[in-house]
Amino acid sequence: MAFSNAPTELINCHKKTIEVDEEQKQNQFLQWARLILPWLTPGELANVSLACRTLFQISKSITLCRSLDASRSVENFPIPFHNAVDKTPYAYFIYTPSQIIPPPCPAQFPPRQFWASTNAAADAESNSSLSLLGFDSVSLVCESDESESGCDCEECFEVGLGDGVFGCPCFSGLEDVGIVSECGPSCGCGSECGNRLTQRGISVRLKIVRSVNKGWGLYADQFIKQGQFICEYAGELLTTKEARRRQQIYDGLASSPGNSSALLVIREHLPSGKACLRMNIDATRIGNIARFINHSCDGGDLSTTLVRSSGSILPRLCFFASKDIKEGEELAFSYGEIRARPKGLPCYCGSSSCFGILPSENT
Repeated sequence: MAFSNAPTELINCHKKTIEVDEEQKQNQFLQWARLILPWLTPGELANVSLACRTLFQISKSITLCRSLDASRSVENFPIPFHNAVDKTPYAYFIYTPSQIIPPPCPAQFPPRQFWASTNAAADAESNSSLSLLGFDSVSLVCESDESESGCDCEECFEVGLGDGVFGCPCFSGLEDVGIVSECGPSCGCGSECGNRLTQRGISVRLKIVRSVNKGWGLYADQFIKQGQFICEYAGELLTTKEARRRQQIYDGLASSPGNSSALLVIREHLPSGKACLRMNIDATRIGNIARFINHSCDGGDLSTTLVRSSGSILPRLCFFASKDIKEGEELAFSYGEIRARPKGLPCYCGSSSCFGILPSENT
């Protein structure tokens, strides 16, 4: 009689083992999904979500997280997407807070980036993903692998009456020609130095809003005072040859819905006046929130300034508020005055001086 319940106990034990195994498999499946799915594009994510209810819920959560912060927690404040026009929850692109040099081998494209959450682990993953793909930042380096110039100041103090003038050898405010110099990597001062205004990330609250005619646009999510730094124009730094190749592709896709390029050509006139330095920054695939700033024929509410950090080869294009900006106002600037294509893309800036066509030039 002592063994009369043995078969039942064995069956129950076997059931428990199966349940434990199933639970372990389910946990492993969830871990896999949360590790892999954040690397997927919106189309891939949509396809995966059809496989089962679990993947649908995880995909839905990832989509919500992406719509809440375009910057992947890289910036000081989250930059959410708002769309009351259609069912597009967010715009997909690879985020970088600064200029980068793409890897030499085109076969490595398209790159991917972890984008799903707002926790510290996701931040670290997001920040490291670009460097793992072979992207480099731009700086002037000498043979000893140190930047060639920089100040010895432990901290650079403002010497004017709140006019942004610093008693530092790195500072060179040339607002009349749109060029400002800041401290660089080899300077003795730290990140809190007053002469590093544009190097501390975005310090105002912004949001990305979708409209019927213009698509996505960048808006103020707080009151912004005149002169405040907004952001820099970040993206891939291209050769002129590569910029022209890409522009031809973008021009061919321009008439298709949902296709818009963010390739910006900047020309810095050298002191001699006999030459200029050309930079091609493409934020179409890889960039920051500046890629959403729309054109305005009246100049908008943003001014552009070239900022060169001490020791850097190339300057950075930075945006500042050209006037007081109210919460909810769109941020815009002029793309230029040249309209090389009479039948170019229509302009919907809505200003009283609107030309009706967006600026364009031969890249």
